[in-house]
Amino acid sequence: MTDNEREFIFTDHDFESVRKLIYSHAGISLNISKKDMVYSRLARRLRATGLSSFRDYLKMLESDNAAEWQSFTNALTTNLTSFFREEHHFPILAEHVRKMKGHHPINLWCSASSTGEEPYSMAMTMVELFNTYTPPVQIIATDLDTNVLAKAEEGIYAMERLEKMPTERVKNFFLKGSGKQEGFARIRPELHNMIKFRQINLLDDNWPLRPPFDAIFCRNVMIYFDKQTQHEILKKFVPLLRPDGLLFAGHSESFHHATDLFKLIGNTVYQVADKTKAYHG
Repeated sequence: MTDNEREFIFTDHDFESVRKLIYSHAGISLNISKKDMVYSRLARRLRATGLSSFRDYLKMLESDNAAEWQSFTNALTTNLTSFFREEHHFPILAEHVRKMKGHHPINLWCSASSTGEEPYSMAMTMVELFNTYTPPVQIIATDLDTNVLAKAEEGIYAMERLEKMPTERVKNFFLKGSGKQEGFARIRPELHNMIKFRQINLLDDNWPLRPPFDAIFCRNVMIYFDKQTQHEILKKFVPLLRPDGLLFAGHSESFHHATDLFKLIGNTVYQVADKTKAYHG
């Protein structure tokens, strides 16, 4: 998109200001190649706020407009997800939890839950493992983006979102809509009850969480952070995990720069490198 084709003037200085703001607020590192994406998403915010220039919009952000800060962050957060994405992780999670059966209630954290497909996939895995809709499992599902958290908590999905799942799984875990809700399905209330949804910024110094966790899913979010920010977040994960707890990463993520914190034990599956630093109660 050329400058002449744009509705609003969007200078390199404007883009740099956006990059600095989203990095300081959310740790998201935007490449220069994202300039058109940033323009497209934030142009909607200019229209919504009635402003006519990025300069005015950035001034509004810098004046600590809390509501617009949230909208700004939501606009620049990418939320690509699906049920049982990177499917190989879920049998690994099931086998790990199977070994813990009877020892303690299971506590799982989905740290980038987006619109809910990932935590609900975790919940389905637990129901199948324990063969009950009320397994001794608690899942905390968090995200920075309040819009996607609201969608996740609602738990309603278009039927095409379920097409890749086995028919039996859809039958077991979803209630198909009728009338005005035809073409949509709602997650079963038992799965919804297993999950608590909460907004958390991974950059915050303190997270309102209750460890220990048997597993943390942090998949396809670290790619938006630089190596230093990744290391800082991983360091905060360590004392939250049980000594044998698992950390699941995304397929394009690698923590070779954090071998002091985590060791690779499978296909994008990690454990705490020094178990003495994990959670010990």
